[in-house]
Amino acid sequence: MIGDMIAKARKEKGMTKTELSRLTDINIGHLTHIEKGERNPSHKALKKICKALNIPYQQLMYTYDKTINEEQASYGVIEHISYNKIIAVDNITGFIDCPSNVPSSAIALKVKDNSMEKTFPKGSYVYVEFNSPLDNKDFGLFNYNNKIIMRKFYTKNGKITLKAENKDFEDIKVDDTSIFYIIGKILKSD
Repeated sequence: MIGDMIAKARKEKGMTKTELSRLTDINIGHLTHIEKGERNPSHKALKKICKALNIPYQQLMYTYDKTINEEQASYGVIEHISYNKIIAVDNITGFIDCPSNVPSSAIALKVKDNSMEKTFPKGSYVYVEFNSPLDNKDFGLFNYNNKIIMRKFYTKNGKITLKAENKDFEDIKVDDTSIFYIIGKILKSD
C-alpha cells in the first residue's frame, strides 16, 4: 500500500519518477519496485521521498506494513486515504493506557455523540489505527464533507455507505461529489 500512496502523491504533484529519483538519489528502478509494491522503502528512503514530494512522513508511515485486498481495491481505497493531511486536535485531556490487544492504535478518541451507541457508548474511548484500509463492516473514523464522524463502513459494488448504529442517524451514501477520507480504522478493545 505504501507504494500506491507514493505513486499517488508523485502523480498528483506532477512529478516523474526520473525527477523523484534525482531529488532523492534513489535509483529509478528501485523507485519503480517501491511504487509497484514489490519492495518497501527503508525509513531513510521514505523520508527522502516525502521531503522531495513535500508531504508529511508520518502519514505514509501509517501505511508501511499494510496491503490492499481485492475488496479494498474495488472501492478505490487509495483515493480515500490522505497522504498530505493530518488530524487536528482541539483538546488533549491526557494519556490513557493502550490496551495490549490494539497495539497499532495511534490515538484514543472520546466518543462525543450517541451515533454508535450499541458498540461505542458516548463518553467511552475508541482506539484508532491511522490510514488503515477498511473491509466491509469495519468501524472507521472518517472525514465526510469536512466533518469528522465515526461510522460502520459498508461497501458493495464499489459504492460506499457509512452507517450509524443508532437509527436516529441517517445512512450516508458517499458519492463522487462528497469530500471523503478514511482517517483510520477503529479497533475494538476487550
